[in-house]
Amino acid sequence: MELGFIGLGRMGANMVERLLNDGHRVVAYNRSPEPARAVAAKGAMAVFSLPELVKALTPPRAIWIMVPSGDPVDQMINALLPHVTAGDILIDGGNSNYHDSVRRAEALKAQTIRFLDVGTSGGIWGLKVGYCLMIGGEEEAFRRLEPVFKTLAPEDGYLHVGPSGAGHFTKMIHNGIEYGMLQAYGEGFELLRTSPFKPDLGKVAHLWNRGSVVRSWLLELAELAFSKDPDLSKIRGYVEDSGEGRWTIQEAIDRDVPAPVLTLSLFARFRSRQDDSFAAKVIAALRNEFGGHSVKPQ
Repeated sequence: MELGFIGLGRMGANMVERLLNDGHRVVAYNRSPEPARAVAAKGAMAVFSLPELVKALTPPRAIWIMVPSGDPVDQMINALLPHVTAGDILIDGGNSNYHDSVRRAEALKAQTIRFLDVGTSGGIWGLKVGYCLMIGGEEEAFRRLEPVFKTLAPEDGYLHVGPSGAGHFTKMIHNGIEYGMLQAYGEGFELLRTSPFKPDLGKVAHLWNRGSVVRSWLLELAELAFSKDPDLSKIRGYVEDSGEGRWTIQEAIDRDVPAPVLTLSLFARFRSRQDDSFAAKVIAALRNEFGGHSVKPQ
C-alpha cells in the first residue's frame, strides 16, 4: 500500500522502516531534512515539502501524521488542507487529546476529508515487536487502511475501537493505567532495596516473570535496566508526564469515576521533580527502556 508519512522522530522513523520491510511504498517528510534522508536510504521516497509529499501520492491519498499533540497537529493539518483533495485520509498517530480528535474529524468531514485517530503504543521496541494500535474513526476509512495497520501491529495488535475520538480516548486510558503500573513497580522495588535482605533486583525481576501474577513486559524491561545499572546510580529519579495521565484523571473527575491509584501515580511524578527517590529512578529507567524517553543524568 502507498502511504505518506509526516514526522520521523523516535517512533515515526521506526514505523516507516517497519512499513518498508513489508513492501509498502512510503513517501516521507520531516521538518528537518536529515531524518527524511535516513529513511530514504532504507527505501522510502524522501520529500522536503508538504506540496511535494501530496503530489507524490496517488489519490485518494492516506497521510499519517506523527507529530507532538496540540498545536503542532492543527498546524500540520492546516498546512496540508490546501493540497489534499476529497476522499483523502489523514491519520493522527500521536498522543492527542480525544476532544481535539473529535473536533478535527468534524472539521475535516465538512471538507470531505476523512480522519482517523490512532493511539499508538510500542515505543522504541515497535520496529521489532510491532505497535499496539487503537483506532477511531469511520469504519470505511479504517478498512481502507487495514493493510497498514496489519503491518505495523503484531498479531491481533490493532482494533477499531469506535468513532472519531475513540482511538485517542482508549490510548489515554491505556497511558493512565501505565502510570499506575509503573508506580507500583517503582514502590515495590524501593521496598526491596531498603529491606534488610537486599536481594538482587534484576534477579527478582527475572524471577517474577516466571509464572508470577505480576509478570509483564515492564518487568522484563526492569530486569534489563537493572542489568545495566543495578542501583540506577547514573540517572535521577525525575519523571516527566506527557499529558495523558492528567487527561485521564480529569475524565475520571468529569465522570465521577474513582481512580485513586491513577491519581496518586500522577502526583508521585510531580513529587519526583522535587527530590530524588529510588522509586522514581525505576520509573525513569523503565520509560527509557520501553519508549526511549530521555533520562536526566545524576
